[in-house]
Amino acid sequence: MPGRRFFFALCSNRAVRISPRSALTRAALLAAALLCLQACSSTLQVYSAPEHETRSLTQASLRDDGIAFLTPSTITGQEEDKQTLAYLFATTLKARRPDVRTLPLSETIGAVNRAGLAELYRSMYRDYRDTAVFDVSLLRRVAQAAGVRYLAQLKLSQMQQGARGRLGLLGLSILNTQYASIRLSLQVWDSRDGSIAWEGIDEVTMAMDTGLEQPMPFRSVAERAAQDLVARLP
Repeated sequence: MPGRRFFFALCSNRAVRISPRSALTRAALLAAALLCLQACSSTLQVYSAPEHETRSLTQASLRDDGIAFLTPSTITGQEEDKQTLAYLFATTLKARRPDVRTLPLSETIGAVNRAGLAELYRSMYRDYRDTAVFDVSLLRRVAQAAGVRYLAQLKLSQMQQGARGRLGLLGLSILNTQYASIRLSLQVWDSRDGSIAWEGIDEVTMAMDTGLEQPMPFRSVAERAAQDLVARLP
């Protein structure tokens, strides 16, 4: 209609047309617009690049002999994420491969401690961080305590989280691109001969435009990496 102004609020592909008549109304409409933008979010964008190499690990041996997760190694600053990382991988493996006996990190540590191998386990872990090698005699004792043949070692080499402003109004950031990326590797060690029976690497990046202020969680990218690599096991 000529001479009249209309306000359009866009959210979730819907538009609402309102005719403002007062300063109070305009203020209320501005607040509604901010709330609408903050509630809106775009489709999650995911990029992943998993690679793997199978050596001696077979579907039958993994199923018959079982696997236990060791304490992951990680970059400085991400030490608190080690347990979460191991938990997500073990949980994903159990869900995808119920035929495989899988010991999560907590059960592995419990078995090692009950067997009186806590100091040996610490020594083995320290040596791996320095050399990327597990001594076969120590590896075998840990595997025997856990009652499995294979041991899974995760290594977190990169983790980034952040946000980039996409849209601001009156000095306020009302639309951001939240993102997170992770790079890690998974090695499956054969305790019988100390060899790496299978290994894989993955790099995952997730991004989403949103008005919410919460950062994209570590769990999201770690869980996607777990799904990528577990799906490639024999």
